[in-house]
Amino acid sequence: MKQIRTPLFGLLAEFESPTDLVRAARATYEAGYRNIDAYSPFPIEELSEAIGFGHNRLSLIVLIGGIIGGLAGFGLQYWAAGITYPINVGGRPLNSWPAFIPITFEMTVLFAALAAVLGMLALNGLPQPYHPAFNVPRFAQASNDRFFLLIAKADPHFTHEGTLEFLKSLNPREVSDVDR
Repeated sequence: MKQIRTPLFGLLAEFESPTDLVRAARATYEAGYRNIDAYSPFPIEELSEAIGFGHNRLSLIVLIGGIIGGLAGFGLQYWAAGITYPINVGGRPLNSWPAFIPITFEMTVLFAALAAVLGMLALNGLPQPYHPAFNVPRFAQASNDRFFLLIAKADPHFTHEGTLEFLKSLNPREVSDVDR
């Protein structure tokens, strides 16, 4: 009977320590691989730079969210007090911007915080209930005491044999195929 093989997603290498993982990630990035990811049970400060994930777009998303919130807060108050329901109380101007500052500030903070949360979820690809790495039985240890480096098949430098030999040269505990 012919065995059905599922399509390959990439190769996953398992390492013993965070220093081994960071060393392997640097070597992988320097070898020209760009579609790589690393998994660890705790944050490793050097790891994001080692896999080439240095630039973050989240700050721009938060800035845009804050600007939209500030404009929305000020615009809503101006629309209500100056256009829709203009009441001149005590000779004050309809666009009394000093009175609008607290709500404008609060809306800026609210929209920036919402943009930060939603932007973080979107940039991280969350929620992600399934990832092909979950098919590797040893990957369950990624949340306990193991460190993994994944090179995806979508990487332009990926060839199964060449990438397998490259990962084995990094002295991992084990290298596994990751099926979709």
